[in-house]
Amino acid sequence: MKQHKQSHLLCFLLPCLLLSIPFCSEARFVVEKNSLSVTSPESIKGTHDSAIGNFGIPQYGGSMAGTVIYPKENQKSCKEFSDFSISFKSQPGALPTFLLVDRGDCFFALKVWNAQKAGASAVLVADNVDEPLITMDTPEEDISSAKYVENITIPSALVTKGFGEKLKKSISGGDMVNLNLDWREAVPHPDARVEYELWTNSNDECGVKCDMLMEFVKDFKGAAQILEKGGYTQFRPHYITWYCPHAFTLSRQCKSQCINKGRYCAPDPEQDFSSGYDGKDVVVENLRQLCVYKVANETGKPWVWWDYVTDFQIRCPMKEKKYNKECADSVIKSLGIDSRKLDKCMGDPDADSDNPVLKEEQDAQVGKGSRGDVTILPTLVVNNRQYRGKLEKSAVLKALCSGFEETTEPAICLSTEMESNECLDNNGGCWQDKSANITACKDTFRGRVCECPLVDGVKFKGDGYSHCEPSGPGRCTINNGGCWHEERDGHAFSACVDKDSVKCECPPGFKGDGVKKCEDINECKEKKACQCPECSCKNTWGSYECSCSGDLLYIRDHDTCISKTGSQVKSAWTAVWLIVLSLGLAAGGAYLVYKHRLRQYMDSEIRAIMAQYMPLDNQPEVPNHVNDERA
Repeated sequence: MKQHKQSHLLCFLLPCLLLSIPFCSEARFVVEKNSLSVTSPESIKGTHDSAIGNFGIPQYGGSMAGTVIYPKENQKSCKEFSDFSISFKSQPGALPTFLLVDRGDCFFALKVWNAQKAGASAVLVADNVDEPLITMDTPEEDISSAKYVENITIPSALVTKGFGEKLKKSISGGDMVNLNLDWREAVPHPDARVEYELWTNSNDECGVKCDMLMEFVKDFKGAAQILEKGGYTQFRPHYITWYCPHAFTLSRQCKSQCINKGRYCAPDPEQDFSSGYDGKDVVVENLRQLCVYKVANETGKPWVWWDYVTDFQIRCPMKEKKYNKECADSVIKSLGIDSRKLDKCMGDPDADSDNPVLKEEQDAQVGKGSRGDVTILPTLVVNNRQYRGKLEKSAVLKALCSGFEETTEPAICLSTEMESNECLDNNGGCWQDKSANITACKDTFRGRVCECPLVDGVKFKGDGYSHCEPSGPGRCTINNGGCWHEERDGHAFSACVDKDSVKCECPPGFKGDGVKKCEDINECKEKKACQCPECSCKNTWGSYECSCSGDLLYIRDHDTCISKTGSQVKSAWTAVWLIVLSLGLAAGGAYLVYKHRLRQYMDSEIRAIMAQYMPLDNQPEVPNHVNDERA
C-alpha cells in the first residue's frame, strides 16, 4: 500500500496545474454510469450502460423517456444546427428528442451545447473506437468554452461504438427508437443520511474553474447548512496536496510552494515564482480551512465551515492583497471560532515532520471502494459515488436528494428550488383549471406528480389527473367551488353553498343542476308570485317586479296590495277605535254583572250567620246548646 501511495503521489509534480492534474498508470479513475433502456424496436430492446457526462445537469433520482434521432447532417454536432435549418424541438404531446451524435473533431461539451440550442432534451455521443466507457469532461481552461459550458442544462452520456452502430442501423431502417435514461440508482442510498464531500481549494485566482467553485460555495451555503443542521446530511471538505520529490526539497521552487519540508505542496497561484503569492500560502490557508471544519465539528457546529469559507472569499481575496493570516484571523474572530484550538490543529508549517491533518488528506485522495482517485478539482462525492454534472446549486441539490430513499427526503428536496419544467409541457398531463390558474401538477426532483392542490387553505380532492374539486369550509371562495356562477348588469349569482350534503344548488329565482347551469325562473309566467287581482307582474333575471294598480301598495311577503291614501288610513283608525270601544263596553258590562252577583252572595252569607243567633220573624226558635247534662 505504501509503495502504491508513493507512486500515486509522484504523479502530482510541481509543474502540474492544480485544476487538471494528470494521473499515472496506477491512479484509478472511476467512470460513473447510468442505465439506458431501449423500449423499441424489439430488435435492440434491452438495457445498456452509458457514461454520465461531467457537465450539464443529469436527472439524479429520476428518469427520462424520449425518441432517438440521428441527424442526416452535422452528425458530429460541431456546428450549430441552425446553419442547416434543423430543429429538434418536440411538438406538443410528443416525446422529448434524444440526439445521437458521433464522437470526434470538437469538444464533447460543444456537441451538447449545439444540440441543446437546437432543442434536444438529451445527447448520446457514440464512441468512435472500441474501448471501455470513459467520462466526457469539459475542455481545459478556455474562456470561450467556459461561456457555453456553464449554460449547458441538458444531460449527456457516452455510449459504446457497438451500441451506437445498432442505434444508427435501426433509425436508418425506419424504426422509431424509444429509450429511457435512468438515473434513479446513480447515487446509492444505504441509510437515512446522505454523506458527501467536496474537494475544493482556497485559491481564488486560478481561472474559470476556481471562479465556478467560489460561486458554487457561496450559492450552496444556505441549502448545505439547512441539511446539516437538520441532521439529514454529513458533509466534509477536502483539499488536494502533493509532496515535493526528495531530491528537490531544498530547491527554491519547493521551498516557495511547500510546507513541512516539502511534504505538502500546491502550485504557484500566478504560475510565477518571482511575484505574488506562493503555493505554500495556498497550502497554509487550505490547512486553516480544514482546521476550521474540525474545530467547528468538535463543538457540534460543522456548518460554520460554510460561513468561514464564504466570508474569507469576500473579505480576503488575492487580487486585493488580503489573502493572509491577519485577514483570516478577523474572519475567525467574527465567527467566534476558538483561535487557540485552531492554531493547535494547524501545527508548525516549518516543522520537519508530518502534519496529521494534511497527511490524512493525502491518504483520502486515493480511491477506495467504488470511488476512484481524486485527480480533478473541484470534485463532489455523494454516498461514496463521484458526482457527474454541473457544479451548480440546483443540480447538486438534486444529486444529494436522490441519495435519500423515496418518501424520506427532507422538505428542501421538495421545495420550489427543485422544480423542473415538466409541468410546463402540457401541464404534465395533470388536471388544471386555467380560468383560476390552478393545477394539480407538482414538480419534484424525482419528476412530476399529479396531486390535487391546497389553495388559500382550501384543499382540493380528486385523482389529480382528470378531476379535482375544492372541499371543506371556504371552498366557495375558490372559483365558486366549481359551481355555476354568472354576472349580469352588476348582479352576480352563485350556486355554491357551504353545506355538508349539498355542494351546488341554484339560488332562489333560478332552476338547474347548479353545476353547469342555472336558468332564470319566470315567476310571472309560472304564476309563482304577483297573483293578486290588482297586481301587474314583470319578470327580471333572477327575480321579478310586481306593481299594483291605482294608489295601492304591493306587500311582497303577503303577495297582496293595500291602499296608501289618507282616507283609507282614517277608516282604518276608525275601525280600530270602534274595536277598542267595543272591548271597553264589554269589559264594563262584565264588571257590573260580576259586582251584582257578588253582592247577592254576600247578602245570603250574612243572613245565614245572623240566623244562628236570633230567630227570624218567619222561622221557629231552634236551640243551639244543651244546659242539663242529664237530658
